[in-house]
Amino acid sequence: MKEPAIKAMIQLLDDSDSEVVQLVEQQIRTLGPSIIPVLESEWEQLSLNPFLQEKIENLIHDFQLESMRNRLAIWKEAGGMDLMEGMWIVATYRFPEYSFSQLKTELDQLYYEVWPQIRENLHPMDQIKVLNGVIFDQLKFGANTKNFHAANNSYINVVLESKKGNPISLCVIYMWIAQRLGFPVYGVNLPNLFVLTYKQKGVQFYINVFNKGLIFNRVDIDNYLAQLNLAPNEIYYNPCSNLEIIRRVLRNLIMAYDKAGDEEHKNELSQIIDSLD
Repeated sequence: MKEPAIKAMIQLLDDSDSEVVQLVEQQIRTLGPSIIPVLESEWEQLSLNPFLQEKIENLIHDFQLESMRNRLAIWKEAGGMDLMEGMWIVATYRFPEYSFSQLKTELDQLYYEVWPQIRENLHPMDQIKVLNGVIFDQLKFGANTKNFHAANNSYINVVLESKKGNPISLCVIYMWIAQRLGFPVYGVNLPNLFVLTYKQKGVQFYINVFNKGLIFNRVDIDNYLAQLNLAPNEIYYNPCSNLEIIRRVLRNLIMAYDKAGDEEHKNELSQIIDSLD
């Protein structure tokens, strides 16, 4: 459908006949997310009609949500190989204009700040200690303890900008840098806490990124699980998949919006996470 016809339909959303409005809205929705630029253009020109502006805002939101859900489904079906692509897709739920190329540029800049300071031929634990010094002491990444449950702690673009996040968002950034450096560092899905493991033949230890990269071992996980009255399970000691990480990010967002009393966002994200199961 050509742009003038779409604009004419948008004007009919303010018709006095509710049946006409319903039919027109249904027709607009069949056009899909590709008409978002037209909707945005019309929104800017309708400053004197807040009712119609709200109608357009709802359509844009629904189209953006559809795009995000479709991208996430495609990412999952392709094997979820690129974790940062998954994190970007999640971020577009709140920041639809944020591009994947922008995220990759920001990550590359971060890597180029880190890699000159990494030394080779060190013991794995010493390599991680050096990496900790760069990420936490020099670049000032750290835990957002003041607003731990804030939704922004789960959006990768906000965390990269503020350098504050929750355990899983900080782990994702740390893990991406470590893997880019060639370190065998992976995510581990502990109950109530997301951590990392350095794992290769004959060497495995764990990293608590939320606590400035504190290094710990399997016995510490045993003790942690005992405090929670949970039986040991191999999933608490070994790397998890990218899909599991994205699911956990979405669960964190659902909890954040629930605590904020935002039922709309909570329900939308609950539907999205259900589609990944």
